[in-house]
This record gives sequence, structure tokens and C-alpha cells, in this order.
Amino acid sequence: MKFMHVTISVKNLDESVAFYRDVAGLPVARRYAAGPDTEIAFLGDGETQVELIYNKNAPEIAIGQDISIGFATDSVEGLLAELRAGGVPVISDIISPNPHVAFFFVSDPNGVKVQFLESK
Repeated sequence: MKFMHVTISVKNLDESVAFYRDVAGLPVARRYAAGPDTEIAFLGDGETQVELIYNKNAPEIAIGQDISIGFATDSVEGLLAELRAGGVPVISDIISPNPHVAFFFVSDPNGVKVQFLESK
């Protein structure tokens, strides 16, 4: 068995694709209509991808506050400064629970907590 993807229901597919493409660095693998009311995009070039689903008939989405998804970065300091300058909603300063790791969290356009982590 292998882990294939994480699915996120989104309020605006274009905005969410831009976040995961431009902020998290994931390329768009495929994007397509799934019927007259739904559009789906998969992002990522590895074994595991992020699946974004937009349904124009779903007026509300519910995001769990105790769930986050994480991405590796080479420099939390540099990325944090870049994201703040770009107006990305930062929800934590850099946290370093031990000398081997540092990370921070931002919010995606739907309220999903996204962690960027640097292994030292």
C-alpha cells in the first residue's frame, strides 16, 4: 500500500492552485472538469500529491483546525521573509523544538494550516 494524495475541498480553485503552485512549489500535474459542477486539480511531481476539489454547489467547506500538511524547505528564515513580503497569512513565527528542526505555519486560502520545515 502507498500513500497517494491528500484531498482538500476549496472555495476557489484558481486561488488554491496558485497557492500550492507558487508558495509550496508544487507543479500542476493535471486539472480537469468532473461533471458540470466540479473541477479537480492534482499538484505535485512525486509519489504523493495534493488534490484540490472545487464544487460550485458546495456553499461551505469545513477545515479541521488540528490538521496540517507539511513541506520541506532549505531555509525557513528566507522562506518566511518571502511569504510575509508576499502577503501570505503567516500563523506562527519560527519554532525550533530541538536543534535539528525548525518550522513555521501559514494558512492556505481555505484555512488549511501548511507547515514549512527545515531539517538542520
